[in-house]
Amino acid sequence: MTLLRIAPDDRPDTVLLHTRDDSTVVGELARRGVLLRRWTLRGGDATAHGDDELLWLYRTEVDEVRERESMKLVDVARLHPDPTEEWRERAATARATFLEEHRHGENEVRFFAHGRGLFTLHLDGEVLSVLCEAGDLLSVPAGTPHWFDMGERPDFAAIRFFQEDDGWVGDFTGSRIAERFPRLDDLTEPRP
Repeated sequence: MTLLRIAPDDRPDTVLLHTRDDSTVVGELARRGVLLRRWTLRGGDATAHGDDELLWLYRTEVDEVRERESMKLVDVARLHPDPTEEWRERAATARATFLEEHRHGENEVRFFAHGRGLFTLHLDGEVLSVLCEAGDLLSVPAGTPHWFDMGERPDFAAIRFFQEDDGWVGDFTGSRIAERFPRLDDLTEPRP
């Protein structure tokens, strides 16, 4: 189930909203121009499926998103835990790539077929932390400052949609705001 946490951008410890209520999460995001939808999970364990097979399982929904959002390219990004040092290094590098505030020239659209990821959006004086889990499709509007955290032990498979080949490339703002707000692992630990 999706988690939404909202705080003022200048007071990370002041929580204005912390909820897993689906209708509240969808409504609060929609008021800010962010789309969140739920897709029915298919095919059992997504880690057992290759990228092409995963895309085939969700072909109807993928085609609808491509049409609605004029997306030309679709792929799968995934990381699954592995005990090797090589995996730990690759996971740490992948995580660090998106932990700084950035924006894209096109909508950032992701569907989580497995696992989870934290999108943190910086909008109009607020910071919205959106913990997406398996079944969530999130569409972050073009130009929205945000950052993404896959956690210290990334475990996810996400279908990504792009209008252009370089649509995933971030325009980094230079702000250090992301350092002051909770990361994925902070939000998934039990609350006191």
